[in-house]
Amino acid sequence: MDLRLMGIDAPLFQTLHHMMDVTGDESDKTLNAPIRCYVRDAKAMASTPADVKETADSYVFIIDMPGLKSGDIKVQVEDDNVLLIAGERKREEEKEGGAKYVRMERRVGKFMRKFVLPENANVEAISAVCQDGVLTVTIEKLPPPQPKKPKTIEVKIA
Repeated sequence: MDLRLMGIDAPLFQTLHHMMDVTGDESDKTLNAPIRCYVRDAKAMASTPADVKETADSYVFIIDMPGLKSGDIKVQVEDDNVLLIAGERKREEEKEGGAKYVRMERRVGKFMRKFVLPENANVEAISAVCQDGVLTVTIEKLPPPQPKKPKTIEVKIA
Protein backbone atom coordinates (compact mmCIF):
# COMPACT_ATOMS: atom_id res chain seq x y z
CA MET A 1 0.00 0.00 0.00
CA ASP A 2 1.44 3.34 -0.99
CA LEU A 3 0.68 6.02 1.60
CA ARG A 4 1.11 8.79 -0.98
CA LEU A 5 -2.12 7.68 -2.64
CA MET A 6 -3.98 8.69 0.51
CA GLY A 7 -2.34 12.12 0.58
CA ILE A 8 0.17 11.26 3.30
CA ASP A 9 3.62 12.28 2.14
CA ALA A 10 5.51 12.90 5.40
CA PRO A 11 9.10 11.60 5.57
CA LEU A 12 8.30 9.67 8.77
CA PHE A 13 5.55 7.74 7.04
CA GLN A 14 7.80 7.07 4.06
CA THR A 15 10.49 5.66 6.37
CA LEU A 16 7.97 3.50 8.24
CA HIS A 17 6.51 2.32 4.94
CA HIS A 18 9.99 1.48 3.68
CA MET A 19 10.84 -0.45 6.87
CA MET A 20 7.57 -2.40 6.97
CA ASP A 21 7.26 -3.03 3.23
CA VAL A 22 7.34 -6.77 2.63
CA THR A 23 7.73 -7.72 -1.00
CA GLY A 24 8.84 -10.86 -2.76
CA ASP A 25 11.83 -9.15 -4.36
CA GLU A 26 15.07 -10.76 -3.11
CA SER A 27 17.17 -7.64 -3.73
CA ASP A 28 14.83 -5.68 -1.44
CA LYS A 29 15.28 -8.28 1.31
CA THR A 30 19.04 -8.01 1.21
CA LEU A 31 18.85 -4.23 1.09
CA ASN A 32 16.75 -4.08 4.28
CA ALA A 33 18.34 -7.03 6.10
CA PRO A 34 20.00 -5.02 8.90
CA ILE A 35 16.89 -2.89 9.44
CA ARG A 36 14.60 -5.92 9.51
CA CYS A 37 16.93 -7.75 11.89
CA TYR A 38 16.95 -4.75 14.22
CA VAL A 39 13.15 -4.49 14.12
CA ARG A 40 12.80 -8.23 14.76
CA ASP A 41 15.22 -8.07 17.72
CA ALA A 42 13.47 -5.00 19.15
CA LYS A 43 10.11 -6.78 18.92
CA ALA A 44 11.57 -9.89 20.59
CA MET A 45 13.02 -7.81 23.43
CA ALA A 46 9.77 -5.91 23.95
CA SER A 47 7.69 -9.09 24.08
CA THR A 48 9.92 -11.13 26.41
CA PRO A 49 8.98 -10.38 30.02
CA ALA A 50 11.54 -10.93 32.76
CA ASP A 51 11.84 -10.70 36.52
CA VAL A 52 15.13 -9.61 38.09
CA LYS A 53 15.88 -10.23 41.76
CA GLU A 54 18.86 -9.17 43.82
CA THR A 55 19.80 -11.33 46.78
CA ALA A 56 22.58 -10.82 49.28
CA ASP A 57 25.07 -12.78 47.18
CA SER A 58 23.66 -12.94 43.62
CA TYR A 59 21.46 -11.53 40.85
CA VAL A 60 18.66 -13.78 39.57
CA PHE A 61 16.99 -13.35 36.16
CA ILE A 62 13.73 -15.26 35.61
CA ILE A 63 12.36 -15.43 32.06
CA ASP A 64 9.48 -17.40 30.58
CA MET A 65 10.66 -19.44 27.59
CA PRO A 66 7.60 -21.56 26.74
CA GLY A 67 8.08 -24.45 24.36
CA LEU A 68 11.89 -24.20 24.22
CA LYS A 69 14.29 -26.97 25.11
CA SER A 70 17.48 -26.10 26.96
CA GLY A 71 19.48 -26.62 23.75
CA ASP A 72 17.39 -23.94 22.00
CA ILE A 73 18.25 -21.26 24.58
CA LYS A 74 21.41 -19.15 24.34
CA VAL A 75 22.82 -17.44 27.45
CA GLN A 76 26.00 -15.44 26.96
CA VAL A 77 27.86 -12.37 28.17
CA GLU A 78 28.75 -9.70 25.59
CA ASP A 79 31.22 -6.86 26.09
CA ASP A 80 32.09 -8.16 29.59
CA ASN A 81 28.95 -6.66 31.16
CA VAL A 82 25.87 -7.37 28.98
CA LEU A 83 23.88 -10.54 29.64
CA LEU A 84 22.14 -11.80 26.48
CA ILE A 85 19.39 -14.39 26.76
CA ALA A 86 17.87 -15.55 23.48
CA GLY A 87 15.95 -18.40 21.93
CA GLU A 88 13.59 -19.07 19.08
CA ARG A 89 10.49 -21.21 18.95
CA LYS A 90 9.71 -22.33 15.45
CA ARG A 91 6.27 -23.17 14.12
CA GLU A 92 5.59 -26.87 13.96
CA GLU A 93 5.46 -28.14 10.41
CA GLU A 94 2.10 -29.42 9.28
CA LYS A 95 2.16 -33.18 8.89
CA GLU A 96 1.17 -34.97 5.74
CA GLY A 97 -2.43 -35.93 6.32
CA GLY A 98 -4.34 -32.84 5.44
CA ALA A 99 -4.45 -31.36 8.96
CA LYS A 100 -4.18 -27.60 9.08
CA TYR A 101 -4.27 -25.01 11.81
CA VAL A 102 -7.65 -23.41 12.42
CA ARG A 103 -6.33 -21.04 15.09
CA MET A 104 -2.80 -20.32 16.30
CA GLU A 105 -2.49 -18.41 19.57
CA ARG A 106 0.67 -19.80 21.12
CA ARG A 107 3.71 -17.64 20.67
CA VAL A 108 6.23 -18.53 17.98
CA GLY A 109 9.29 -16.57 17.03
CA LYS A 110 12.27 -15.10 18.78
CA PHE A 111 12.65 -14.55 22.52
CA MET A 112 15.43 -12.16 23.55
CA ARG A 113 16.48 -9.91 26.42
CA LYS A 114 19.65 -7.97 27.18
CA PHE A 115 20.65 -6.78 30.64
CA VAL A 116 23.54 -4.49 31.55
CA LEU A 117 25.19 -6.12 34.53
CA PRO A 118 26.34 -4.14 37.57
CA GLU A 119 30.05 -3.82 38.28
CA ASN A 120 29.94 -6.30 41.15
CA ALA A 121 28.51 -9.15 39.01
CA ASN A 122 30.90 -12.08 38.67
CA VAL A 123 30.63 -13.01 34.98
CA GLU A 124 32.79 -16.08 35.64
CA ALA A 125 30.15 -17.56 38.00
CA ILE A 126 26.92 -17.81 35.98
CA SER A 127 24.47 -20.70 36.10
CA ALA A 128 21.35 -21.23 34.02
CA VAL A 129 18.55 -23.72 34.66
CA CYS A 130 15.45 -24.21 32.51
CA GLN A 131 12.56 -26.02 34.15
CA ASP A 132 8.95 -26.19 32.96
CA GLY A 133 9.48 -23.40 30.42
CA VAL A 134 10.99 -20.99 32.96
CA LEU A 135 14.66 -20.04 32.62
CA THR A 136 16.48 -18.99 35.77
CA VAL A 137 19.91 -17.39 35.32
CA THR A 138 21.90 -16.77 38.49
CA ILE A 139 24.96 -14.55 38.55
CA GLU A 140 26.99 -14.46 41.73
CA LYS A 141 28.18 -11.15 43.11
CA LEU A 142 31.85 -10.39 43.57
CA PRO A 143 32.85 -10.11 47.22
CA PRO A 144 33.16 -6.52 48.39
CA PRO A 145 36.74 -5.25 48.38
CA GLN A 146 38.49 -5.63 51.69
CA PRO A 147 39.20 -2.31 53.37
CA LYS A 148 42.89 -1.60 53.40
CA LYS A 149 44.41 -1.73 56.83
CA PRO A 150 46.88 0.96 57.70
CA LYS A 151 50.45 -0.22 57.60
CA THR A 152 52.22 0.26 60.89
CA ILE A 153 55.90 1.13 60.72
CA GLU A 154 58.07 0.53 63.73
CA VAL A 155 60.08 3.54 64.74
CA LYS A 156 63.63 2.75 65.89
CA ILE A 157 65.58 4.85 68.30
CA ALA A 158 68.92 5.82 66.94
